[in-house]
Amino acid sequence: MSDLTAYTTEGVTTFEARAETFVAASPDKVYDTVSDLSRSGEWSVECRGGTWVEGAPRTVGAIFRGENTRGTDTVAWAPVIRGPWQTESEVVEAVPGKVFRWVVLDSARRRQESTWSFEIEPTAGGCVLVHHYRLGRLTEGLSKIFAAGLDEAGRERFVREWNAKLSQDVRTTLDHLKYVLEKD
Repeated sequence: MSDLTAYTTEGVTTFEARAETFVAASPDKVYDTVSDLSRSGEWSVECRGGTWVEGAPRTVGAIFRGENTRGTDTVAWAPVIRGPWQTESEVVEAVPGKVFRWVVLDSARRRQESTWSFEIEPTAGGCVLVHHYRLGRLTEGLSKIFAAGLDEAGRERFVREWNAKLSQDVRTTLDHLKYVLEKD
């Protein structure tokens, strides 16, 4: 199952992507895997890995630096970051076997309304793994894209194409995670 929405209300653009899959692995194994930043390059479309930079790893309040990369073909006409870049994120919920959730920080290490999560529900023979992304107000990076001279048609096109990218990324990440978790 995969679902995606985008809408603009009072100047706030929201992107939301969600996908779920059954995984034949225990909730604890799934949590241990998705919260192991060093392995995220095995399943993530853009994140190549991460390192803990502050706080106890895998705990609420801990901050990690993600190493990311994006190809030139991603919404190729829009002024998005291509190649390697870094983000810093703060863990906002960490419940082993249940949920690992983080928010992307801005350049001053303030929380942005850019939240990613893995949610785990036990079920017979394994668990259901949900990967979810939600963006409220635009992040620093997306604000720059919207301020880069896009007219209303360009903004609408960007929202439509970025949402398609997010939806595919979330689905692909889950498919890769399922493979990684079930092969061990």
